[in-house]
Amino acid sequence: MPSVVRQRQSLTFRARSYTAFAFTPRLPLADWLADLDATLERSKGFFAGHPVALDLSAVQLSAGAIAHLVADLAERNIRVLGLEGVEPSAEAAKLPPVLRGGRGAHDLELREPAAAAAPGVAPVKREAASLLIENPVRSGQAVAFIEGDVTVVGSVASGAEIIAGGSIHIYGTLRGQALAGATGNRRARIFCHRFEAELLAIGGHYRTADEIDDSLRRGPAQAWLDGSTLKISAMN
Repeated sequence: MPSVVRQRQSLTFRARSYTAFAFTPRLPLADWLADLDATLERSKGFFAGHPVALDLSAVQLSAGAIAHLVADLAERNIRVLGLEGVEPSAEAAKLPPVLRGGRGAHDLELREPAAAAAPGVAPVKREAASLLIENPVRSGQAVAFIEGDVTVVGSVASGAEIIAGGSIHIYGTLRGQALAGATGNRRARIFCHRFEAELLAIGGHYRTADEIDDSLRRGPAQAWLDGSTLKISAMN
């Protein structure tokens, strides 16, 4: 009987980074959840489908209390990707994994159409279902407008973030992060005059800088969803 030689196939692993919202609960948890519910009421669907890291460094909770909090968030359609600020233990085996090496981020403020500009945020003019930002968005700033489109007349610096429920239009250089279609609008697009982005996302589909062809950089570009694939092309 002839021998059969089975060729072993090597396994391939790739490092991949993802963007997640970081929640930092405070005691009493009932009050913190009530504040979260008020935010969700103003911004329905904003966190739906987006991964969330639960930073528990400000509270001391048992494994059972953490599991209950994760379940409370799941009832609000918020998925907990992992935990921060806790040490792994045997009793926490059924909890989300403990995350390591997360990079620092800035606070995110959900902007409402009639709200006044917060201190340190570029002056804005609002129209129905759109937000116009006339000054550059500096590193460390985050602008979120889930009611519609965001237009930036200037540039978006590295370390800055724009989040829109609709499309994003940037008439300068995009060096930071742009997340369009944040509430599930799959028809949303991202346009920029000069493309040097750190991250693009539409409807929960992401592309990081190392996944974007260098030939697209330093020129005008647009991004859109084709099925479940985020595509990027030059605009000439």
